[in-house]
Amino acid sequence: MPVRKFRTVAEMEPACWRVPGDPALYRAIAQVWEFGRRSIPRGFVPGIYRYRSLAGLNAQTDRWRVEAARARERR
Repeated sequence: MPVRKFRTVAEMEPACWRVPGDPALYRAIAQVWEFGRRSIPRGFVPGIYRYRSLAGLNAQTDRWRVEAARARERR
């Protein structure tokens, strides 16, 4: 996407608003969600977990952080 510069706000094109129910709106939302999914992976493992102690929770959280860091290094 090219970078465009404007001297005044009047030179800018108006915002593209879509009417609810417009198929283009749903495509635009899907594109934004897809971009977010690809650019920022989940920072947590989905699911429900129970721990007997706070120490157990902290240990699991640390393991997840290490796994996430390794996954980022592989990219």
